Amino acid sequence: MRPSFWKSASDLPYLRLLERCSSMHELKQIYAHVITLGLARFTYITSRVLSFCAVSETGDLSYAETVFNKIVAPTIFDFNSMITGFLNRSEFEKGLSVYAQMRTLGVEPNARTLTVMIKAFLRLSSINQVHCQIMKFGHGSDLYAISLLITRYSTCGAMELARQVFNESSNRNIVCWTGLISGYCSNGFVDEARCVFDAMPERNDVSYSAMASGYVRNDCFNEAIELFRELKSCAAVKPNVSLLVSVLDACAAVGAFEEGKWIHSYIDENGLDYDLKMGTALIDFYAKCGCIKTAEEIFDKMPLKDVTAWSSMILGLAINGNNEMGLELFHEMETRGPRPNAITFIGVFTACNHKTLVNEALRLLGRMSKVYGIFPLIEHYGCMVDLLARTGQVKEAEILINTMPMEPDGAIWGSLLNGCLMHGHMKLGERVGKLLIQLEPQHSGRYVLLANMYATMGSWEGVMRLRKMMKERGVLTVPAWSFIEINGVVHKFLVDDKCHPQWRYIYSVLNQLGRELDTFNVMNDARS
Repeated sequence: MRPSFWKSASDLPYLRLLERCSSMHELKQIYAHVITLGLARFTYITSRVLSFCAVSETGDLSYAETVFNKIVAPTIFDFNSMITGFLNRSEFEKGLSVYAQMRTLGVEPNARTLTVMIKAFLRLSSINQVHCQIMKFGHGSDLYAISLLITRYSTCGAMELARQVFNESSNRNIVCWTGLISGYCSNGFVDEARCVFDAMPERNDVSYSAMASGYVRNDCFNEAIELFRELKSCAAVKPNVSLLVSVLDACAAVGAFEEGKWIHSYIDENGLDYDLKMGTALIDFYAKCGCIKTAEEIFDKMPLKDVTAWSSMILGLAINGNNEMGLELFHEMETRGPRPNAITFIGVFTACNHKTLVNEALRLLGRMSKVYGIFPLIEHYGCMVDLLARTGQVKEAEILINTMPMEPDGAIWGSLLNGCLMHGHMKLGERVGKLLIQLEPQHSGRYVLLANMYATMGSWEGVMRLRKMMKERGVLTVPAWSFIEINGVVHKFLVDDKCHPQWRYIYSVLNQLGRELDTFNVMNDARS
């Protein structure tokens, strides 16, 4: 031990020495002096020694067992230290053995004992048993125990039990209410979560965040944005970073540009940092809204950038048509950024979205596994098949599908079918289309794509046969739609939609744009 440590041993109480202790080497020397001086009989000193050994990150659980076995009459504090130590290290049987020993000696568990056990157990049956112990020993009004029970039952998908705990508790705080909201959202019961949220006697930024993030996780993006607008009218609650990130994700999903810009202004006006989560959310938002320059500015301003931030920026450049810039950023990432992961390569392959970059995509696919040890997932193969099929290399796309180490899904076969339709590979397209319908019999888009191919071939009998098949199988056609935000209002349009009050004007503009594109294509073909 350092000389300076023991220099003050003569004038410092041993409890203060234990508070300063930072290693097992120091702890053992302190404990040796405690035993030599006959101080081990004092419970408060021995308990501190035991706690350090069992619970501290630099402790030693084996040594803790030695200390514990020498204690003649362990207190609840000692039992809790040992139980916590074992459970934190996933030694569940030993932890339960100590609990059983405690009960045999007639020592009753306190709320601390039982909450440690709730956090450690994953199985519903084990959580049920701890719940019974909580009620048996009169800790049913302990707020921490109640909130933990709600969370653990929710994690197991047992929302009826979580609600029962909530309803039966006479002492509920905002944490319990928020835990129930999060539980409902995590299990897909968004409406139930909103009912709980509306019934809350008081709300804070965390409860708003739980409801908003729940909406986003369940693809209820407009509801999340509407909730945020309600919050803005409530002067008593200020949005936290987690809430702002969730609403930004919602704005990115539905193109709510004005609302997202308001959040960006709020961040700047309140001096919030572009930390990893906030910065990445802003990059994603602006990239999906087509404002790629603003996304780049935010990326450059971020003081720290993790692999998620780099990956988002690469994908953002790719989906906005800046293919070369996306690949350049990836090469920069390889040089001075974090190590790429599987998601990074999704963005990279998306950036190779041009016939001149097919060879580069294939090269990177090999580099992905050889250099980075990342074995391609079905999403990576999907990107490659889509690229090959759309650039006319349909046979190569089929070969890649047949050599994949996993079964291709509907999306991959759909990409191949689309390529067949684009480049006139009718026989292969018909075979793939029939396979797709067998694979996804309720997916209306697969029937439509194959019907389009039959129509191109002039096989109207095939088109009628598919329509009849859809009707017999009860396949519902999901109409395609698009949206645009104007003055904070999101306008949604279906295919051939005539519900909008300005639909005539909209169609006239679209027709004019079509004519101008046709003229441009004719002039471009003439030049080539």
